[in-house]
Amino acid sequence: MLTRRSALALSPLVLASGGASAGGTFQTFVAGVYADAAAQGIRREVLDAAFAGVTPNQSVIDKDRRQVEFTMTWSQYRALVISDKRITEGRAAVAQNRVLFDQVESRFHVAPPVVAGIWGLESSFGVTTGSYRVIEALSTLAWEGRRAAFFRGELMAALKILNNGDITPDRMTGSYAGAMGQPQFMPSSFLRLAVDFDGDGRRDIWTSKPDVLGSIANFLAQSGWRAGEPWGQPVRVPVGIVASGRDVKRPLAEWARQGITPTAGQWAASGDAQSAVIAPDGAGGETFLVFNNFNAIRRYNPSDFYAIAVGLIGDWVTT
Repeated sequence: MLTRRSALALSPLVLASGGASAGGTFQTFVAGVYADAAAQGIRREVLDAAFAGVTPNQSVIDKDRRQVEFTMTWSQYRALVISDKRITEGRAAVAQNRVLFDQVESRFHVAPPVVAGIWGLESSFGVTTGSYRVIEALSTLAWEGRRAAFFRGELMAALKILNNGDITPDRMTGSYAGAMGQPQFMPSSFLRLAVDFDGDGRRDIWTSKPDVLGSIANFLAQSGWRAGEPWGQPVRVPVGIVASGRDVKRPLAEWARQGITPTAGQWAASGDAQSAVIAPDGAGGETFLVFNNFNAIRRYNPSDFYAIAVGLIGDWVTT
């Protein structure tokens, strides 16, 4: 049964008792975390501060259990995540931070549109970042959740972040699943890819826009982003041409010879650029020609819908 007693009630005997077993109490679980964390060099005062007042969070459990598999069409997803309000707010956010975007591009060689697209889709340009205490959310899921091993690893990564002094426990907030700050990085991604772009000695993806945008750009740069190349563009496809998916790549010129044309403007890449045709809603729906950078976006979130939405939002808020 779920208990809500504070981890601070742990006695020295319990703290020495090792990891939790199936069906064990939350206190026993936290004792195991303490032991593992100490073995990895995390200071006791950091652990005490991190777990102060932490109890299993029923809201986290409810949200995790409510996850169901269902099919959403691209048009439904598009309507959900791309709104006139988001585009208007995005244009204002980009205009206010134009110099910063240029500085980030100069260092990481990642174009402002895709950075803006991820920023907008993940947190509505910093407005919605999640209010769950990350240590409590991850502890709850690691103790009770369906993917205990995964979330225990993320919990240990979060404790390392606190041990490094990048953030304090009260300010380490995020989603119910532990995705943090404006870029919604999981703690393990933070450790690998977050950057201190403003040079203050901390990687603050919660309130520092330089660190937020720099970290997103670094993620993409480390995921194979190619400077000067587009992610993709909407196209018209003649009847009889089947969109074969992102894994079937051909030179853009070959697609053009088959009668595929941009829906607006000119081609975004040269004729020899390797590209693929995807139609997320099938024949008759919107169709896109996507390039190598499309896969870099998918490493942020392995979804064609997500990558297309990022590309479109980014293009629209930076023009």
